[in-house]
Amino acid sequence: MSHSRRRTTSIARLVTTLAVTAAGTLLTAAASVAGVPGPAAADLGPKAAVTAYLHERGQQRAGAAAAGDRPVVKVARTAGAWAHGTAVLATEPGSERMPEGWLFIAHRDRGTWQVAFDGEPRFAELAARSTLTRAAEKPLFAQQDGRQPAGRTPSGSGVTPLAGSDFRTGMALPWADGQSWTMTSGPHGWGGSETPWSSADFAGGDQVVRATRGGTAYTMCTGWVRVIHDRGYSTDYYHLWSSIGANGAAVGAGAYLGYTGTDVTCGGAAYGRHVHFGLRQNSAYVGLAGHGLGKWSMENGGAAYQGSALHGSVRVGAGGNLHNYGALALNQGIIDANGGGSVNKRTGPGAGYALSGSVADGATVTVSCSANGTSHTGRYGTTGLWNRLSDGTWVSDAYMWTGVNGTINGYC
Repeated sequence: MSHSRRRTTSIARLVTTLAVTAAGTLLTAAASVAGVPGPAAADLGPKAAVTAYLHERGQQRAGAAAAGDRPVVKVARTAGAWAHGTAVLATEPGSERMPEGWLFIAHRDRGTWQVAFDGEPRFAELAARSTLTRAAEKPLFAQQDGRQPAGRTPSGSGVTPLAGSDFRTGMALPWADGQSWTMTSGPHGWGGSETPWSSADFAGGDQVVRATRGGTAYTMCTGWVRVIHDRGYSTDYYHLWSSIGANGAAVGAGAYLGYTGTDVTCGGAAYGRHVHFGLRQNSAYVGLAGHGLGKWSMENGGAAYQGSALHGSVRVGAGGNLHNYGALALNQGIIDANGGGSVNKRTGPGAGYALSGSVADGATVTVSCSANGTSHTGRYGTTGLWNRLSDGTWVSDAYMWTGVNGTINGYC
């Protein structure tokens, strides 16, 4: 047996025998594994440690990993004892099962590698200490570690919203503002029918897929880009052709990410070119329902791939066209006349105040502050909350979609 073959065999055996602590983040090479002493084993670098930990993730995966599953680990940045990159558990191309992927940070300390994936408690701590973590990444990583910041509570839908069931995203749709594309499939799981229904499929227009909001971009593998945003959100874009190669590159809202395509290099299936779009929060996929994209509120259907989107009183189902109206600012709302053509504006927070014009269904309005007044019933129930608009007039919150069940800019 040649020296190179002996070393390859030793590496393979080492990877399979790396120990994982109960916390699941510390991997330690044995003092002697297959004849390779401890110091030499440590010199194998972070890729073996990350690959071993990814293997553990595969073993824990719901439904044992299929024979075609394989690790795709990319060490994109190294410096001294630190390494950053991406780790993907790829599936068989053409499979109905989609790949899973994480950002990782690895740190070597006294011959051992500490490995953390985004969504784990150690990730933010290592990111804060790492010499490789860029200034723009630190605050975003701090919101992606899977812990719930003060004021957050899980909802029954599997979403971990901001305080007060806040579903504002500040996101447009994943194509240029002003274009209309087809929502070829409504809300469904990242990998199919499983919950949460975090994903939707889009195609059409100029076929250029763009970032829904600014952030930092990472190429998970060929055809798959992830953008980490603020407020704990991130977005996935898969099946892309000519996608960007990024490793923490800053991207603005509307930045080019690639073209719609049918790429399945890392697994999954694509029947006709499109972008498979997924929404994540706190490093996990979350339901699209209730979240705003391009000034549309996404809605589930009776089954996966059905569903619709609502802009004012206009509802578009799967197979219909969605116009990208751009991102809704966090202090804005969409007028929903609940089937009517317009909503009355008042000089104060209640029906007893004088009329002061009207505002059309589907219009974007900016909210200065809110106050309690007379109760009214709209699409989402009855409320006594009124919103003061930037022009000084008032509209009942019953006729406005904001993504929040309550105030969005404080009380007057």
